Amino acid sequence: MEHQLSFADSEYQNKRRQPRKEKFLGRMERLMPWQRLESVIEPHYPKPGKGRRPYLLMTLLRIHCLQQWSSLSDPAMEDALYEIASMRMFAGLSLVGAIPDHTTIMKFRHLLERHGLARKIFKEVSDWLSETGVLVREGSLMDATIIEAPSSTKNKAGERDPEMHQTKKGNQWHFGMKAHIGVDARSGLTHSLTTTRANEYDLNQAEHLLHGDEDFVFADAGYRGAEKRDELKEIDVDWHTAERPGKVGAWKKHPRISKVLINIEYMKASVRAKAEHPFQIIKCQFGFTKARYRGLAKNDNKLAILFALVNIVRVSQMVRT
Repeated sequence: MEHQLSFADSEYQNKRRQPRKEKFLGRMERLMPWQRLESVIEPHYPKPGKGRRPYLLMTLLRIHCLQQWSSLSDPAMEDALYEIASMRMFAGLSLVGAIPDHTTIMKFRHLLERHGLARKIFKEVSDWLSETGVLVREGSLMDATIIEAPSSTKNKAGERDPEMHQTKKGNQWHFGMKAHIGVDARSGLTHSLTTTRANEYDLNQAEHLLHGDEDFVFADAGYRGAEKRDELKEIDVDWHTAERPGKVGAWKKHPRISKVLINIEYMKASVRAKAEHPFQIIKCQFGFTKARYRGLAKNDNKLAILFALVNIVRVSQMVRT
């Protein structure tokens, strides 16, 4: 993306060392299927006409991706475009020209939410990965994670988000939502996603985490009994579900049988571990550990974009290894 550089941008380009953030953005620049993503949004994007001319679609799409990679609010994203040269140049902007303000960034996000474009982007990325042969679709892994939401009642409504819910995991209570994903067993790429309240049983979402071409499924103990459910009885796959922790603990009291059975559980866990990688990238690398928006619809929109970007990051990791 060609644009006029300011003195600050020119000076930045002549630096001696390339920071890690800039290296990451360089990899994303080369890997992201930008034209395909633009084609999903373009029919709904404002056209030049009377009034103020809209920013280029590519500019705001790149800013939206930057916002997800760094888990920034709309005002924080605006500040970052002024302060961080690598982000500004990735978006094709310069201090010489206009920089989108936080309202423009917010309106673009609302555009994606209003037309359900985040889910379409997630599907477009999955289709692209399937066409290139990276997403194989031989087997699936299932998993879910709790994402905390603000529990404060200091807001206009004077109450917590009614679409979120509390749940107990271990000895700790959590308030928020849950992201359920289906992951390709070979590549570790996410092919399915659902968003629910935190108290939703993992098993209830199992049917939505299959793409239909699986030969086998690996899942943790929360999905035990999935093959007996009416909606899953007709699906011809081999289920490899972990045993309940209490049962595994009982095996350890019987040395003669424990070794073989526990080794089988270790094998299941080693295969299933790939389903944890997308959550690790979202929470540790992207920094999305707490919901910023109210309501499941807005957060589902954010998660769909995040998992689409996670798939690109996973491909980047494969290329480098």
